[in-house]
Amino acid sequence: MNQKTIFIKKNSKESEPFSIQKLEQSLQRSGASKDEIETIISKINSAIYDGISSNEIYKKAFAELKKLNKTTASRYSLKRAIFDLGPTGYPFERLVAALLKEKGYKTTVSIILKGECITHEIDVLAEKEGNVYAIECKFHSDIKAVSNVKIPLYINSRFLDIQKQWNTNSNNATFLKQGWLVTNTRFTVDAINYAKCVGLTMLSWDFPLNKGIKENIDTYGLYPVTVLTNLTLKEKHQLIENDIVLVKELYKSSNTLKKIGVSEIKIKRIFEEIRHLCKI
Repeated sequence: MNQKTIFIKKNSKESEPFSIQKLEQSLQRSGASKDEIETIISKINSAIYDGISSNEIYKKAFAELKKLNKTTASRYSLKRAIFDLGPTGYPFERLVAALLKEKGYKTTVSIILKGECITHEIDVLAEKEGNVYAIECKFHSDIKAVSNVKIPLYINSRFLDIQKQWNTNSNNATFLKQGWLVTNTRFTVDAINYAKCVGLTMLSWDFPLNKGIKENIDTYGLYPVTVLTNLTLKEKHQLIENDIVLVKELYKSSNTLKKIGVSEIKIKRIFEEIRHLCKI
């Protein structure tokens, strides 16, 4: 007898059949072991029902994974943790700048530049080998949000205005080469096609394929403090208010944890989690 198909509600409000394979793959990408995945799948299978939301499935899987392996749970929560960096986009800009530094760029966050027509606020300015890149960061606090073609159209027009001014200024020893657009969600197909056509570099959660934000963060161990399972949401926001955005920054600043009232015992647990997560 065939098992009844369970339909889940996605964040877009659309429905799709529940896929064990998709859940397994997301757990695998976070580093969960075969035994851990089997345990979680068994728990999820006994708890799902027709019409359950994808968000509820995530919460259940995260709760089970947290019991089994906190470090893997931290990686599994990365996408949600980036949303928790809000409500402002500044912490996300700091994260993007930190990723670029790991790639050998010199970076400046939130800078005002003159264009040929008007002045513009640039989220991140990056320089490497004499070339400069103007980077716009589009942070979304809504998981359903996407960046459509209007965004790269707007960003490219701003970049061209700045580029004309920068590259004709004899005081600049560098060349403003390219504009970039980075988002924590996704781009529409038209947005990607337009960007390719005009030479705008695009980076999102999963674009380019296997080279998106997730892979970059995992590669360089530049996790936001919001992934840490030993911190409350209030403590995470307090750290961000104290300009501690990255886990590696927190590792160098235990005094900030004391400042916001975290106990010595809890600090030890937090640092143990950081050492496992970032392999310090």
